[in-house]
Amino acid sequence: MGTLGTDIPDAPPLHKHPYHLVDPSPWPMIASFSAGTMLLGIILFAHSNIHWVLGLGILGVLFSMAGWWRDVIRESRTPGVYTPIVQIGLRYGMALFIASEVMFFVAFFWAYFHFALFPEHVSGASAPAVWPPAGVHTFDPFGLPFLNTMILLLSGTTVTWAHHAMLEGDRKSVLQGLGITVLLGLSFSFFQFWEYGEAPFAFVNGGIYPSVFFLATGFHGFHVIVGTIFLAVCWFRAYAGQFTPRRHFGFEAAAWYWHFVDVVWLFLFVFIYWWGAGPVAAH
Repeated sequence: MGTLGTDIPDAPPLHKHPYHLVDPSPWPMIASFSAGTMLLGIILFAHSNIHWVLGLGILGVLFSMAGWWRDVIRESRTPGVYTPIVQIGLRYGMALFIASEVMFFVAFFWAYFHFALFPEHVSGASAPAVWPPAGVHTFDPFGLPFLNTMILLLSGTTVTWAHHAMLEGDRKSVLQGLGITVLLGLSFSFFQFWEYGEAPFAFVNGGIYPSVFFLATGFHGFHVIVGTIFLAVCWFRAYAGQFTPRRHFGFEAAAWYWHFVDVVWLFLFVFIYWWGAGPVAAH
């Protein structure tokens, strides 16, 4: 399949400074309203079984992602816009974004460990208090959860393979590595939906354990879907020859995000599925 695209020749900055002045854009506002609608939809779905608001929010978020990414890709292909200083800023920005995502999941783990280590704090807990609460049956950690763990670990190796191929200018291996990673991400999402369908507990009126379980694993599943789309976009960009061995930060950002998703899942598997397992539900 040949080599990657040709590097855009370095050009002087468009302005009298090396920084990037962002053009007026509707996407931050649209994305904010879409994310708010999606959050409202999650609440309405959980408490009132209303689906359409969540669907509208998801469509809005996807539309915002597509439009915003399109504009960023156009910027990246414009000589003189992404100067070396701007590229450093992009890396710092992505690193800080991932750090904020880490703290997002810290909140879920904090809630989980609070009730797991102090089960007597659970409202209505019987004496002696136990975790998971009495009557709650959990998943076998070495069933579907272990399969999904192997899928994500394998996807981490394939995206690293693609990154190495990118640095070497091997377009065929980049497309193969990215394609396999996207398929593994889709497989993970499929098996997680299957797992939710087999769940021995319900999110609605199920108590503290289902609430923490579905929020932590559900938001991780959402991040897997976002990361899969991110990598799929990178596949199409690589196919179109928009990445080069020297200029491919869009792919690097996707790879960083995917490794973050992998690490969070390892914590979920070890502490929620395995360490926090109770009586295993029969299937």
